[in-house]
Amino acid sequence: MDTIAVLGMGLLGRGFAENLLAKGHAVRVWNRTASRCEPAVELGAVAASTPEDAVRGASRVHLVLAEDTAVDAVIDALRPGLSDGAYVIDHSTNLPAGVAARFDRLRAEGIHYVHAPVFMGPSNSRDATGLMLLSGPAEDETTLRPLLEPMTGRVLYLGTEPDKAAKMKITGNAMLFMLTGAMGDLFRMGEASGVTTDEVFALFEQFSPTPAAMGRRALGAGDRPVGFTMVNARKDVRLMLETAGPERLSLLPAIAASMDAAIEAGRGAEDFSTLADPSRD
Repeated sequence: MDTIAVLGMGLLGRGFAENLLAKGHAVRVWNRTASRCEPAVELGAVAASTPEDAVRGASRVHLVLAEDTAVDAVIDALRPGLSDGAYVIDHSTNLPAGVAARFDRLRAEGIHYVHAPVFMGPSNSRDATGLMLLSGPAEDETTLRPLLEPMTGRVLYLGTEPDKAAKMKITGNAMLFMLTGAMGDLFRMGEASGVTTDEVFALFEQFSPTPAAMGRRALGAGDRPVGFTMVNARKDVRLMLETAGPERLSLLPAIAASMDAAIEAGRGAEDFSTLADPSRD
């Protein structure tokens, strides 16, 4: 079976590696902090010391990295080892303008780069139960869908615009972050006026279950494994502000400031949804 490379052993990257190993693939992994490869190695992956070594001979490469600068740096590092025709599939949440420029540059240089961000947590990446977005040339969708579907619950193809998946990813994450911030405001209003969280949930369950679901996630975040750290969420908010311009937004700049304060207070490794929990103030 062909070798598949996964670069970036954070929560999602590790889950993808475990998924691929469970399906019988040969998997080579790399991470800037080498020790983060150890859980995948224990399951049968081979750890590489450099991105170049990780991708050598691989039929496809999956990038699960923190941000655009990391993506560009890792792609530069892996290029000498990349096989002709191998796809470089970037699952990182990136600035749409950066994705478009990267796509144009790499395609002109003969590298099959595509952007395929995801809506999933660590357990989804292990169990193939999330949603993966994909955009770019139609022939890429035809080639990649049967390869990507076993890694996710669904693949949603968004058309030929190479950065469309990036745009829709930060759109979806913006909804997630704004609902979380809105519920935090509601909980604090309740504290000040004597309305309990149960009463807030009861109200919104009558006409929209989504705010209640987000609120329960926020209040229970401290009792669950971290799915999306405050530091990574803050990076995504920066992408949203850069895309729309902060002067056109109202809630997201405030959320960014709150995230900055939480990170400064030492909460950067917590789940981002703790931002809405008034007991964490």
